[in-house]
Amino acid sequence: MNRNPFRLGGITLATLAALAPLSARSQQAAPDETQVQQVTVTATRRPEPLQKVPVAVSVVDGTELERANRNTLGAVASQVPSLNFRTEASAKDTSLFVRGVGTITTSPGAEPTVSTVVDGVVLARPGQALVDLLDLERVEVLRGPQGTLFGRNASAGVINIVTRAPSKELERYIDLSYFGGGNERRLRLGISGELKADVMRGSLTAMVGKYDGNLTNVATGKPAGGYDKKGIRGKLEITPSRDLKISLGADFLDGTDTSPKGVVTSSRLTAFPSGTVTNNANFAAALLPVVPSAQNRQININWEPRSEDTHAGLSAQVDWSLGAYTLTSITAYRTWDNTQFQDQDRLAQVTTAFAETHDRGDVAVKQTSQEFRLTSPKGGVFDYVAGLYAMRVENDETYRRDVTRLPSAGAALLKDAGVAVYDTRSTNAALFGEGTWHFAPHFRGVAGLRFTRDELSYGHVRTSTQTVAIPGVAPGVSSAGSTSKTATTGRIGPQYDFAPNLSSYLTYSRGYKGPAYNVFFNMAVPRDIDALSPELSDSVELGLKSTLLNNRLRLNVALFSTKYKNYQANTFDQIAGTVVTRLINAGDVSTKGIEVDFTARPMAGLTVSGAVANTKARIDHFRCPVNAPTSCNLDGYPLPYAPDWKAALQTTYRMSVGSGLALDLGADYSWQSKVQYDIGQFADTIQPAYGILNASIALSDPIKGWRAALLVKNVTDKSYASLLLRAAGMTRAVPRDDQRYVGVNLRYDF
Repeated sequence: MNRNPFRLGGITLATLAALAPLSARSQQAAPDETQVQQVTVTATRRPEPLQKVPVAVSVVDGTELERANRNTLGAVASQVPSLNFRTEASAKDTSLFVRGVGTITTSPGAEPTVSTVVDGVVLARPGQALVDLLDLERVEVLRGPQGTLFGRNASAGVINIVTRAPSKELERYIDLSYFGGGNERRLRLGISGELKADVMRGSLTAMVGKYDGNLTNVATGKPAGGYDKKGIRGKLEITPSRDLKISLGADFLDGTDTSPKGVVTSSRLTAFPSGTVTNNANFAAALLPVVPSAQNRQININWEPRSEDTHAGLSAQVDWSLGAYTLTSITAYRTWDNTQFQDQDRLAQVTTAFAETHDRGDVAVKQTSQEFRLTSPKGGVFDYVAGLYAMRVENDETYRRDVTRLPSAGAALLKDAGVAVYDTRSTNAALFGEGTWHFAPHFRGVAGLRFTRDELSYGHVRTSTQTVAIPGVAPGVSSAGSTSKTATTGRIGPQYDFAPNLSSYLTYSRGYKGPAYNVFFNMAVPRDIDALSPELSDSVELGLKSTLLNNRLRLNVALFSTKYKNYQANTFDQIAGTVVTRLINAGDVSTKGIEVDFTARPMAGLTVSGAVANTKARIDHFRCPVNAPTSCNLDGYPLPYAPDWKAALQTTYRMSVGSGLALDLGADYSWQSKVQYDIGQFADTIQPAYGILNASIALSDPIKGWRAALLVKNVTDKSYASLLLRAAGMTRAVPRDDQRYVGVNLRYDF
């Protein structure tokens, strides 16, 4: 197997230049088409050039994502080597990882390790981040602890999503896409412009999308693994005076996803650390006519899988100029409702060997947040950003499990059920500030602190038809608890410019993720009632940012080393005779490595960009639960969802073909080394190394405003698993691009 990310099976860079998605950089010609354009980011909570901020940041253009049919953060991960994504049947079970670190839990009593921020508003739970990326300007991936300025949930990194601001000139567009391999169709409509001269601007964007899916349920003959979504985002900017700007935002997204709880790939399970293989022949027989295989795309279940999500939000940002200073207020309210239906036994009928297990979970999340920020002017000896932050999150969940058993052939079915009703309430308050001392034109010092107060409580009541435990359903129980913690985090370090286009920085950062409760359906007393300790991280990062060859090449390098204490992670335990995953303070882990990213303009019309990350994310010391059914001798093993190597390469080329028409050609290729999907280190939860090549060709008339593109996804038809899970057998999550598929995109601006 080819393990070199830059050997594309004999495909040369020249061939790549004749294939892939149009880059937004090539759509709008730069003043000098042989130079890379300056990128502005808000990684320091104020607009600054990417090359001047002492933070490792990856930036992905919103237009580029839309035209490449990348509509979720999971798809963004293919372009950012330091970012990884855990997929699941429901958004409630998904999570993000930066530099190999993230949190895997469905408990509402735990924060994510990677924070997602949309237009300055922090999202409380990971599932809220898995919406369609609508009307984007850019996505900034801030790598490493960002607890000083971004605070909550930022102990490993931040995904900073910035949507487009309303335009001054009238802009309208219609965008239509169709892709095979599951009958995917998407329609986007948008309008933006000035409503009152120099006072008010507005924008409105709407989207509908449907995808049948790339799986088949042989029990019903219906497709699975698809979606049905519709959403809208509106923004209004009001400038009543030159010193005051008010930005109002509202969004709504409703969607249904039909992904199952994994597609069976094998009836064999391999034990750790012995390597003993157990073949569950009864499970393979019960699956028929589905035959497990690594490329299987069939399921055989009698309960249609689906996950229903409704996201809604309102926000108001006020920027008030106080002389040379700016006072910013961001007020936001968001809701998220999620309902999932899952066939946990993954079979079409009850047998004497396998009970039927059907789950329904309902989630209702409400969050309110307020941030005040004071930003000083730049250009003096000292500049800073300081502020106050508060967030209140209310989470209510109901989870029901129905278990049907057949004790013997011909016997009556036995039916049991358990219902858990639980809630969490959390409050996060913080005082923060970060400043820069300009000791000399080429030498600066950065220092910041954040003082945080977390309060967390939970309540849990489970009722059950059983007074003794059976597999899957435990007896009734109730419990409640509360905890609070305070913490101080920060960042400090020098920044030195070797030349106007060559800057370096060295920073130490302390990260913090708050206390947690392991609140879930089969929560037990007294085992699960104690609060988990906060997760702390200490990170050192050395960065070099350069613009070379007369602005033809932008090259950035970051070296990092981070140690985490009281790492919060799911591991195996046994409850009611069933092996489950349970959230614990798993011990100490570390991540270290090097990241390189570049953008080059070797000639007019041609842009080549890419990134590579070598990340060694390892378990330093693991604490094993008393009832763990498998070995916990995990010291020295890799963290899940953390390939040692990951790389991405994109090329775009624009040429004039006469009559005012432009032809855009290019390709993008992503590659990663093998990845372990389970902290239990099983041999059968390892996805081998793989690479995915995508290509497109587009013809456009910039004057008349139309564009037509042909896209080919997964050109080499490479099948892989975006997740591997153990159940009665091995299952995989089947990604959208598990097979080659072709699509068209049509856009008209008028």
